[in-house]
Amino acid sequence: MQARRWILAAAAALFASGVVAQTVLDSPELYPGEKKLYEAAAKEGMAVSFDTGPTWANWAAQFSAFKKRYPGVELVYNDLGSAATVVALEKARNRPQADTAYYFAASAVDAVNKGVVAPFKPVNFDKLPEVFRDPEGRWFTIHSLTVAFIVNTKLVKDVPQSWADLLKPDYKNSIVYLDPRSTGVGQVLSFAANFGAGGDMNNVQPGLDYLGKLHQSGNVLRVLGTTPYAQFIKGEIPIWISYENDGLKAKYVDGLGDSVAVVIPKEASAAAPYGISLVKKGPNPNAGKLWLNFIMTDLGQGIFAQGFVRPSVPGIKLPDSVADKLPDAPQVRPLDVRAAAAKKAEIDKGWAAATGSK
Repeated sequence: MQARRWILAAAAALFASGVVAQTVLDSPELYPGEKKLYEAAAKEGMAVSFDTGPTWANWAAQFSAFKKRYPGVELVYNDLGSAATVVALEKARNRPQADTAYYFAASAVDAVNKGVVAPFKPVNFDKLPEVFRDPEGRWFTIHSLTVAFIVNTKLVKDVPQSWADLLKPDYKNSIVYLDPRSTGVGQVLSFAANFGAGGDMNNVQPGLDYLGKLHQSGNVLRVLGTTPYAQFIKGEIPIWISYENDGLKAKYVDGLGDSVAVVIPKEASAAAPYGISLVKKGPNPNAGKLWLNFIMTDLGQGIFAQGFVRPSVPGIKLPDSVADKLPDAPQVRPLDVRAAAAKKAEIDKGWAAATGSK
């Protein structure tokens, strides 16, 4: 595994996140048995967390808060990508290096099928929607990403509020989105459009018909294979259909402010689950469980929200700093990744036919 480069997550720079957490030894337990589990984890000394890159989903702040609360446990991580993480787990199944693995939930299902992850039900597990968890706890969703319209208001006078709006001639050559055949975002977007057009997980034809009409309208500027975040920041894209957090990051972190509007379409949208697992026969099982429990507590879920990704646990009180930035969106539906995987070939073929793409 020459490409694996371990980085200590306790790096001093991470403490600039502003997250407040107390040491487990001098504060009330976040959940029953936390202190006992910490004692066992401290004997192991570290948790190895695969694919939790610090710039994604506010992991840097999670690392900082975890280290402050559990000073006897180091966090070590890498950033591989979802599919590559499953490959790494499979190659090392006889001598696992990881304690936990994070990925888009479709890859989590793949990891279960390959027998490389173990059952564990963390704090708040039973509160998750059924499509957001494996029944045995071999994976569970820790946050979701919601499909939204990200609009450059300097280029677009009337901000679209619905899938129907995108068909208007006002938006000629304005819309960019990712190819559903090669990207996870594109696949999730296809289901979001399908929900908006009246379809469901069993019937994806309404969404394919809608995307066909969108292309026929002449409103699609480009379909891409990689995320065009930098292009959007530069002002090159009027309307980008992507994940909500991309727009919120552009608006509040990268300084675009009021020149960016982030809209969850009013008919419906889809929430893509991102999950995590305890690795089977991982070297530090107690530390791994401590880490998984922490990110599923109300505190850990709130830290995700600070990074503009929506907590997976229903009813979590959002931090005041983001409560108005992540408004309630009852029209958003949680995506069933098992059912989505079964429909991938149909969407790939149907999208190409409907849009005239090669």
